[in-house]
Amino acid sequence: MTHIAVLGSTNMDLVTYVEKAPHRGETVTGREFRTIPGGKGANQAIAAARAGATVSMIGAVGNDGFGTRLRSTLEHSGVTTDHLRTIEGPSGTAHIVVDDAGGNAIVVVPGANGTVDHLAPGDEGLIASADALLLQLEIPLAAVLAGAQTARSHGVRTILTPAPARPLPPELLDATDLLVPNEHEAATLTGRSDPFAAGAALLDRVPRVVITLGAAGSVYLTRDAEPLAVPAPHVTAVDSTGAGDTYVGALAVALGEERPIREAMTWAATAAALSVQREGASASMPYRSEIEARYTS
Repeated sequence: MTHIAVLGSTNMDLVTYVEKAPHRGETVTGREFRTIPGGKGANQAIAAARAGATVSMIGAVGNDGFGTRLRSTLEHSGVTTDHLRTIEGPSGTAHIVVDDAGGNAIVVVPGANGTVDHLAPGDEGLIASADALLLQLEIPLAAVLAGAQTARSHGVRTILTPAPARPLPPELLDATDLLVPNEHEAATLTGRSDPFAAGAALLDRVPRVVITLGAAGSVYLTRDAEPLAVPAPHVTAVDSTGAGDTYVGALAVALGEERPIREAMTWAATAAALSVQREGASASMPYRSEIEARYTS
């Protein structure tokens, strides 16, 4: 079974469902409010565990009620939390507005995630034992870089989701095996709106790139082959929160199982398509049996 380590954020998602998201200065009436465990790190960990991997989470939660629930949710999804620290203070939160078209707007308050600025004792050994390390940018960059360089030194595949998008130091990109931005993040990193042009520019910095395009699917670019475009299943989206993390978690599992890249991307797209048909982030993520039942090569 593929072993995946995840170094990243855990947040409680505070989600409001509305017909239409408010503009600046505007007040609207919401239809429903939920608290749903999330955070890009935890989301990817849960997605990978439900997709069939052995998963370990490295990060931090606060000593509040949210922290207790976040840890419990990870554990009930099959994620090992021995390296998930508990610190004094609040857990991270994400304040999310979801409209009736399935779109979302998000404000993240780091909380405990802001304390994850280094690797703690034992983290290096955990990373070294993994087949892949998943990274995102909702914890301090110093820890992301330390994790990536540790993985590289032990021959562990690094998969980086550059979100929230920001300029990335060359030493982090040098330690990244696969970069997985969405089309907006790819444009932010390169200044190019066309995903193929953005991907080509990113190949100057990393050896392989997968750019997710939402309902339009995803594209894969590498230095030694022609670009590959893979469509997404046609579904009606209810809530797209966490869809990208579902894709990355499932993709990491498929690659760990040595599936060909087209098959891995199609399998990941199937998982993401299942997730957008349900509300919430981690709550919407499908299990391996569901992905296999819907997957068509």
